[in-house]
Amino acid sequence: MGQKVHPTGYRIGTIEPWRSRWYANKKDFGRLLLQDKAIRDHINKEFSSAGIPRIEIERSGESISVIIYSARPGVLVGRKGVRVEQLKKELQAITGTECHLTLHEVKRPELEAKLVAEVVAEALEKRMNFRRAIKRAIQTTMQSGAQGVKVEVAGRLGGAEMARRNKEREGRVPLSTLQAHVDYGTARACTSYGIIGVKVWIYKGDIERGKFIDFRQQQSMTAGADRPRFGRGRGDSRPRRER
Repeated sequence: MGQKVHPTGYRIGTIEPWRSRWYANKKDFGRLLLQDKAIRDHINKEFSSAGIPRIEIERSGESISVIIYSARPGVLVGRKGVRVEQLKKELQAITGTECHLTLHEVKRPELEAKLVAEVVAEALEKRMNFRRAIKRAIQTTMQSGAQGVKVEVAGRLGGAEMARRNKEREGRVPLSTLQAHVDYGTARACTSYGIIGVKVWIYKGDIERGKFIDFRQQQSMTAGADRPRFGRGRGDSRPRRER
C-alpha cells in the first residue's frame, strides 16, 4: 500500500494542511473546485519559469486569496509590479470575483520535491544521461539538509526501444510514517523519443504530533537534521553486522 498512496494526500489532516481552504454547499462545490484547478493551471502555464512548488487558495465571502510560493518571485512580480497586476486581472476574469495575491519566496528550492523533479526533467530534455541527472539531484538535495531522497524516472530512458523504470535512493524515506514530513513532486520531460516521467520524494524530518507543517517557516527549518539517520538506505556508513 505504501507504494500506491499519494504521500501528500496520505498526510492531509495529520501534518499536511489543505491546499484549498474554503467551504461550499453541494450546489456550488463542483464549480468552485473547477475554478481552483483553472487558477492553478493558468499560473503554472504562464509562469512555468518562476519555480512554483505550491499554490494555496482561500475563499472568504466574495473574494479569493491566492498564495503563491515561488523560488524566483521576481519573475512573478515583473518590472514595477506590472506582471502581478496583470495576473490579478486574469484571475478575476477566470473567477468573476475579486482576487488577492500573496507571494512567498522559497529560500531553499533544493528541498522542494516539485522543483527538484523539474530540474531532473530539464536535464533529460537537454539529453543528459539519466543516471547522471538523478545522482546530481540527489547529491544537491542531501547537501541542502534533507534526511533522505528518492528519485524515480520512467519511460524510454536513453532512447531505448522499450520503456523501463530506474530508481535511486539515499538516506531514509519513511512513506508509511504519518509524522514523517515527506515532500512529493512530479514532472514530465518531453524528449524527441517520448515523454519521461520524473517522481521525487524528499524526507525532511518528523513533525511533532498535533502540529501542522508551516510552509512559511519551513524554509529555515530542517527538522532533525542533526539527529543520526537509521535504516539501511544508500549512504548509510554504519558497518554491517556479520552473521
